Amino acid sequence: MNRRRMHVFYSGHVQGVGFRYTARQVAQGFEVTGLVRNLLDGRVELLAEGAQEELEAFREALRESGLRSFIRDETVSWSEPQGNLQGFQIVS
Repeated sequence: MNRRRMHVFYSGHVQGVGFRYTARQVAQGFEVTGLVRNLLDGRVELLAEGAQEELEAFREALRESGLRSFIRDETVSWSEPQGNLQGFQIVS
């Protein structure tokens, strides 16, 4: 399996719209582990690990969940997994 770590920063009107809760709910339908949190600068940070195809499908499902209209920009980076994420959590 081609496991990867996906690190995404979302900007736009992404705080105060249920973004983190929707991300956690959508993640339940995929074999991914990770976390999502609000940043002080108004962005949302998402960090997830899993098979690259699963991560890409998760990211697309997140946009299709009704959040697309709130996202102005999405910056994605990929790296090797660290294996230190369990479940999918909202971090404050």
